[in-house]
Amino acid sequence: MATKTYEIKLNDSAFEHAKMLIAQGKAVVDQRDDWSEHQPTSQQENGFIAEHGMAEYARWHLGVDKQKRPDSKSRYRFPYGDFNSVHRCAVLSAESRAGQYKHTDIELACAHLHGMLDTLL
Repeated sequence: MATKTYEIKLNDSAFEHAKMLIAQGKAVVDQRDDWSEHQPTSQQENGFIAEHGMAEYARWHLGVDKQKRPDSKSRYRFPYGDFNSVHRCAVLSAESRAGQYKHTDIELACAHLHGMLDTLL
């Protein structure tokens, strides 16, 4: 019996966007456990997509599952911010999950962002 395999790839555009935001000071240096309170709600995500489009929504996610439809929110994984700023708690969460699921390119990108954010402490 064949098992379904999929791989989530690094969204290079999102990684570059996150680095640019941090360099511009658009970052929140919060604590690891804050993401559950800081992450956008589904309603906020839908509003952002309605206003800015799916391509802009994608730039806020470090992972892309190419097997999902391009117009689907489920295609984009590993969010790193709240559509305004990069959040340290989101990056830490993404780094941990990427490592757990062996998405090495995403884990390394998160580690880079984590290092950039820690210089702001």
